[in-house]
Amino acid sequence: MLLVDGEPVPCSSPEGSSGRELVAALMGNPGLRAASERLRAAPERTVPSGPEGPRHVYVFQREYATVDPARVELVGTDEMTTCVGVAIRNNKTGMTSISHMDFPKIVEGGFKQMLELLGDDDEPFDVHLIGGFDDASTKVVYSAGGKHSIQEGYSHPLCFKIVEVLHKSQQRFHLRSFCVLGINTMTDSYGNARPIVGGFVMQTSSGVVTPASFDITSRCPDEIVRRIRVSVSSYDPNWRGKLLETYNTHADIFQIAPACWMPDWAEMASSHNQLSDSEVLLQCSTSPAAEPPHFVETERRIWKYLIENPDWEDAFPKYKPRVFHWTNDGRWSRHS
Repeated sequence: MLLVDGEPVPCSSPEGSSGRELVAALMGNPGLRAASERLRAAPERTVPSGPEGPRHVYVFQREYATVDPARVELVGTDEMTTCVGVAIRNNKTGMTSISHMDFPKIVEGGFKQMLELLGDDDEPFDVHLIGGFDDASTKVVYSAGGKHSIQEGYSHPLCFKIVEVLHKSQQRFHLRSFCVLGINTMTDSYGNARPIVGGFVMQTSSGVVTPASFDITSRCPDEIVRRIRVSVSSYDPNWRGKLLETYNTHADIFQIAPACWMPDWAEMASSHNQLSDSEVLLQCSTSPAAEPPHFVETERRIWKYLIENPDWEDAFPKYKPRVFHWTNDGRWSRHS
């Protein structure tokens, strides 16, 4: 059940669970709009890595992680355009789960994974939904008669599914942030729609959420292999309808499950790497005008890795996971 200010979200439909209707009701809630305004106005926090930074866990697209506040100070994600970042916190224990959802079909199974380690509590869990800017204006379809209609893009169906699944759940969720769609959309000087908040962190001890950005050193460990795994998982039936596991909260390690790619991926990577920067954006992004400045560079680093490692066994010998342990100098070190 989805709650706002301690009360169920009002719906007029018999089931009271239409994602579209729920989103409309939430978008018009004064308390949620005020909370979104505060979030948008808050300064963006840059999360450093190493000894000088707080201990944090970062999740990429389609990943999730559940953390214990006794071990991890911050959890976060960024690079959100049409995706939605979800943070759920058990207020009694402080256990927190975070995900970066990108597709409606992983929502239902993804929430089951996120809730698995949060424990049982009669009190509602706090939930924050951030990201998923309103990309509808970029999806114009022309009919044979010359008329056109605006489609809902990628963000709307994802947001509809997320709130619908939350509302149908036996667990109660107190919605604290709903900074998505039109609430999280700005127009740049070129007239392009862009997200206002594209990343966030939650402080696990307090549950406070702030806008945040990460860099090549703080999106760790195993950045490139994890990014490749996101693409590979789309073709792997073992991950169908699931979020990708990352941090193991019981063992306090990162455990990256093995993934396979075909040898011709190296050839495709080499071909893609010949594209111009503008062609990379157009062919590799659902929202080319809204991507962060490092998007193209990141794609080229992925292709470089695939060209140099055409055999997936170079990354996952004997199909075993890649395991990283926390070191005394505040970094993740690979042990296997």
